[in-house]
Amino acid sequence: MATIGQSVDLTFSADALVRARQRAALLPDLLVEAKRVVTTVIAGWHGRRRRGVGENFWQFRPFVDGGEVARIDWRRSARDDNVYLRDQEWEAAQTVWIWADPSPSMLYKSELATVSKDSRAIVLVLALADLLSRSGERIGYPGVLDPISARNAAERIATALVPTRPAGFPPDDRMKRFSEVVLVSDFLDPIEDIVGRIDRIARRGIRGHLIAVADPAEETFPYAGRTEFRDPETGAKLTAGRAEGLRAEYLQLFEARRVYLGEHCRRLGWSFVAHRTDRLASEALVGVHGRLSGIPQSAARQFGGASARPASGKGQTS
Repeated sequence: MATIGQSVDLTFSADALVRARQRAALLPDLLVEAKRVVTTVIAGWHGRRRRGVGENFWQFRPFVDGGEVARIDWRRSARDDNVYLRDQEWEAAQTVWIWADPSPSMLYKSELATVSKDSRAIVLVLALADLLSRSGERIGYPGVLDPISARNAAERIATALVPTRPAGFPPDDRMKRFSEVVLVSDFLDPIEDIVGRIDRIARRGIRGHLIAVADPAEETFPYAGRTEFRDPETGAKLTAGRAEGLRAEYLQLFEARRVYLGEHCRRLGWSFVAHRTDRLASEALVGVHGRLSGIPQSAARQFGGASARPASGKGQTS
C-alpha cells in the first residue's frame, strides 16, 4: 500500500526543516515563524483599534444626525463644508484566551503538506498572541498561563508550553464573562462533544472563534486502492479494498459536518475559519484577527482570510 501520510513522531531532530520534531524542541522555531507571519500580516493592517474612551486621537469622521455634538472638531470642520467628529481610541484591554489542540490527531502530516496540523496550530496561536499583545490586549493560555498584558506574551506562552501542554479540551473555569477565546483544532471529535463544549463556554458569556485546521489529504481524500486507515486517538484500524469508492460519501459527510459546525458558531455569535496546512498561515491569522476586531468575515477575506471549506476525519493511511 502506498503511503499518503503518517503521524509525526515526537522525537528530536537536529534538522530545523523537519517540522515533526519533539514539541519542546519545535517551539523556538515556531515562535520565529510566528513572528514572521505577524510581520507579513501587520503591514497594511490596523489591528483591533476602535473608537471609545481614551486619550489618544484615532480619526475624524463625518457628523451625522444623532451624533455627539460635544465631540465636533470645529477646527477640522472649518476646512471645508462638512462637520466632523473627533474620535479617540478605545483603550480598555480585552482578555483573549488562545489554545491549540494537543490531541494525537493533530500530529498528522501527509505528503501534500510541509507541516503537521499541530505545528501550524502552535504557529497560529503564537502569532495571534504576538499580534494582540501589540494592541495592548491581555493574553492567556488555559491551563498554562493566566492572562498577561505584555509585549513578549508570545515568548512567555512558548516558554510555558515547553514543559507542559495539558491534554484534552481547554479548561474554562478561569475564563470570565466578556472575554474571548480562540480555539485552534481539527475539531474531529464527535460533533456532539464539540458542540457541547463550545456551548458550555458560550453560556458563560464568552465569545469564541474557531480555526479548523486540516491537512490537504484530509480535505481531498486522495486515497486509492487497498488502504489502511488508523485512528490516532484509539489505534483502531479500517482496511478498504478500494478506497476511491469511499471518496464521494466521505467528502459529502465531512462537508456537512463543517457546515453544521460553522452554522452553530454563527448562531452563538462566534466566528469560524477553516484553514489548510498547505496554505499560508497568515491567511487564517488575518481571518480570525478580523473577527476579533469586529470586521465581518467577508471583509476579512479581502486581506487574505480563509473561507469555510470541508474538513475531514482522523483517518490516516500507510
